[in-house]
Amino acid sequence: MTDDSGTPRRPVAATAAGAGTLLQLLRDGVPRTRSELAALTGLARSTVAGRIDALLAAGLIAPTGETASTGGRPPATFAFNPAARIVIGADLGATHARLAVTDLAGSVLAAVNADLDIALGPKAVLDWAIEHAHLLLAEADRPLGDLLGIGIGLPGPVEHSTGRAVNPPIMPGWDGFDVPSYVRGHFPVPVLVDNDVNIMALGEHFTAWPEYEHLLFIKAATGIGCGIIASGQVYRGAQGAAGDMGHIRVAGADDAHCRCGNTGCLEAVASGAAIAAGLAGEGIAAGGSLDVVELARAGSVPALRRIRQAGRDIGEVLAGAVNFFNPSIIVIGGSLALAGDHLIAGVREVIYQRSLPLATRHLRIAAARTGESSGAIGAGVMVIEHALDPARLDALPAGAASGASGAEVSTRNG
Repeated sequence: MTDDSGTPRRPVAATAAGAGTLLQLLRDGVPRTRSELAALTGLARSTVAGRIDALLAAGLIAPTGETASTGGRPPATFAFNPAARIVIGADLGATHARLAVTDLAGSVLAAVNADLDIALGPKAVLDWAIEHAHLLLAEADRPLGDLLGIGIGLPGPVEHSTGRAVNPPIMPGWDGFDVPSYVRGHFPVPVLVDNDVNIMALGEHFTAWPEYEHLLFIKAATGIGCGIIASGQVYRGAQGAAGDMGHIRVAGADDAHCRCGNTGCLEAVASGAAIAAGLAGEGIAAGGSLDVVELARAGSVPALRRIRQAGRDIGEVLAGAVNFFNPSIIVIGGSLALAGDHLIAGVREVIYQRSLPLATRHLRIAAARTGESSGAIGAGVMVIEHALDPARLDALPAGAASGASGAEVSTRNG
């Protein structure tokens, strides 16, 4: 097995093969026998049988039947049971809120979208999310005891280890607010919080591009941000600020004032808000990203010209990232990407001109596939990957898995 660069991928069995490792092997949905799992992990069959029993007791795997016999009793097969638990993912944007209940495979069981201003403050916004989370559990016909955890994405810088927003520019009242503790007052489960671009990157990678180990997800909307997937995992950096490309300086844009207080930031020249302001300056009515998209779809030449230039400006910043990070794929999402190929065409134009040939030899630049649900799904995936981490499952006391609640399976931010 190789990764997307052609490098042999380290087998799962090379790590400590506890119950958690067996679960990771089975999460691909392929039924396997005890003998097959023993061969993959190098464990004795009796040890594998014990691991299987623990996962069966937790409900995380289930028997799937028997294979054809070569003599004697046909061996039983086992597979991942994504219905064993559920998670709630919340994508709280600048002016929208999206919630989804998913199973452990990321399949949406119930969802709700609404217009909601993040500037209303943490209690008002989170109270809305809490109320609708209860309604979604009822709609999905799942009890609170099945809930593994809650993931939340916020439209600003987030210290992932604490779940608190840090100096968010468009979120009055949120700075330092203890989101996990507030939500746990209503749901006694772990609560994980990240910025919205990271969870969108997770959602896109998990549902649409799992074969790519190194991915950059660009959200081009009211603002501009980047989520980084490195070796299949979200890369957040030392304080969780990795990927904040919207505040990288663009050459020749010194007169563009950014909401961060600096001038020349990418967001100040290429975001939906910046394009709308530029069009308004030409006498064209445009109040935000969605207005820009509507104008582009209607064939407005000024709107199309500005979107294409925004793509070039984004490509200018990404060209350096391509040389530095060498991703396998760049996925362009956010409301501006809904305008068609114009934004992506501008991005491609500059990246293939400015990046090194080796870095772009197999590089793919594509539009996001998951759509508006990527953030809510990604927030749920954040919880799933954390809770089902092999080391975390293996650390459970013997027999604890059979009655493990979300709080026992995952303790981060709680």
